[in-house]
Amino acid sequence: MSERNDTYKENMMAGKVCFMSGATSGINRQIAVRFAMEGAKVFVISRSQDKVDDTVAELKGLGGEAAGAAVDVRNWDAVEAAVKSCVETFGEIDMVLAGQAGNFPAGAAQMSANAFKSVVDIDLLGSFNIFRATVHHVRKPGASLIAITAPQATHPWLYQSHVCAAKAGVNMLVKCLAMEWGASGIRVNAISPGPIADTEGMRRLAGSPEAAEKYKAALALKDFGSKDNIADAALWLCSSAASYVTGTILEVEGGTSLGDASGSLKL
Repeated sequence: MSERNDTYKENMMAGKVCFMSGATSGINRQIAVRFAMEGAKVFVISRSQDKVDDTVAELKGLGGEAAGAAVDVRNWDAVEAAVKSCVETFGEIDMVLAGQAGNFPAGAAQMSANAFKSVVDIDLLGSFNIFRATVHHVRKPGASLIAITAPQATHPWLYQSHVCAAKAGVNMLVKCLAMEWGASGIRVNAISPGPIADTEGMRRLAGSPEAAEKYKAALALKDFGSKDNIADAALWLCSSAASYVTGTILEVEGGTSLGDASGSLKL
C-alpha cells in the first residue's frame, strides 16, 4: 500500500470519540454524520432536545455509536456535565468541535446591548467553555480541537459588528490555546467556511436563483461549497496528515476573501 493510501487509511475515525457542539444542524451536523460514517463515537450537544434526539437517531441509523444532551453552551455547569456524560459513555475524547453560532443582521445603532452580548456569549464564551471543559478529558498527545469561525472574523461586514467581534475573538482564542496546549500534544485549529450551499446562511444571503447566480459569479471558483467540503476539512485536521498543523485558521471558502472575481473568464 502506498504512503498516500496509508495516510488516507489513518484518516478513518474508527473508535475515536468526538464531542461536538452545535452539531444538530447545517454544516456541523454534516461533520457529525461524516465522522460517524468513518466509525467515530459521536456525542452531540445543542439547545434543542428534539434536534439532539433527531441527530442521534440519524447517526445510529448510519451504524455509528452516538449520544447527546440538550445544553446551552453559555452555561458552564451544563457544558461540564455534558462532557462528563460523554466520557462516561465513550471514554477519552479524541476530537472536539465548537460549532455553535448566533447571527442576525442588525445595525449597531439599533442593536441592544443584550443582543450584542448574546452573540458574543454563544460564539466566543461558548467556544471557551467547550474547549476548557474538554481539555482535561482529551487524548494527550493526539487530540484535535476545532472551532468553526467565519470570514467576519477578519473582514468587516455591514450590520455584523456583533458577529465580527465574536468571531475575531474565536480566532484569537484558537491561536492562544494552540500555544498554551501544544506542549501536551493538543492541536487547536479553526475552519472558516465560505458560502456553503443548502445552509440557512445562504438562504438568507442568496434567497433567489438570481441572487445566487450573482453571488457565484463574484467567487473565484464560481460556485458555492458543500457541507461535505467542510467535513473533509475537519477530517483532515483530525488526521495524521495534519499532525504538524496547529493555531491555523483554515479558510474553506472558494476564494471569497480574494475579492470580486466577477470579471474572470475560463481559460
